[in-house]
Amino acid sequence: MNLFVDVHAHLDHPLLINKIDEIIIRAKNAGLRHIITNGINPETNRKCLELSKKYDIVECAMGLYPRSALKKETETGEYPLKTEDFDIDGEIEFIKKNKNSIIAISEVGLDFVNGEDKQQIEDFEKMIKLAEELKKPIVVHSRKAELKCIEMLESSKNRKIVMHCFSGKKSLVKRVADNGWFLTAPTIVVRSQQFQEIAKNAPISQLFCETDSPYLSPYKEQMNEPAFVVESYRKIAEIKGMDINEVASNIYMNWQKVFG
Repeated sequence: MNLFVDVHAHLDHPLLINKIDEIIIRAKNAGLRHIITNGINPETNRKCLELSKKYDIVECAMGLYPRSALKKETETGEYPLKTEDFDIDGEIEFIKKNKNSIIAISEVGLDFVNGEDKQQIEDFEKMIKLAEELKKPIVVHSRKAELKCIEMLESSKNRKIVMHCFSGKKSLVKRVADNGWFLTAPTIVVRSQQFQEIAKNAPISQLFCETDSPYLSPYKEQMNEPAFVVESYRKIAEIKGMDINEVASNIYMNWQKVFG
């Protein structure tokens, strides 16, 4: 049954792109129908676009990751990228120009690991407006900034909101669900109590599965890849006492509602 979807991966990442053909074959063999690869800056937005044109199961999402957080991650080597600065309005124009080739605005949001950041808030505001204008779903990164992200999104008319790898406290998880937005079970749900709680408490009609490849692998010694998203489906099935095919059908309905 090929109804599995991975709503969040970074196929442009150097750890994955060098083996991309075999990664796509393994994903298809595992029953994946769609993989969303997410841009985080001008360079990756273009790479994601190329990948979506080359592989039929790959969908492109374009976004701008919180800039100061990306600079930090680039400097530490977590995401090897060129760190040049760019004009956000110019990149927004590029995204608009390619609106028919993208499935979502992603990855965008706030990251206050190093404290609150005014530029991030301004950038995120622009991304929220862009998603509204293009009538696209928005997939949101909200590390250490969960409440602020929710407050900003609540003033948007967009209802197609996916909180990616959401780590906010229980009351905020409930607020996300009450708003009718979507939460994800990343593959690390196999050993993360927090994500197991989300999978348990969020209605199946508001859940997606993701890998965040090459990060958050369900297998300790192995780099993550889209084929492993099946582990998220298995865990949801176990937690909710459902059959895995039933979980896949329900989540595919969510896919059609949000991204279809």
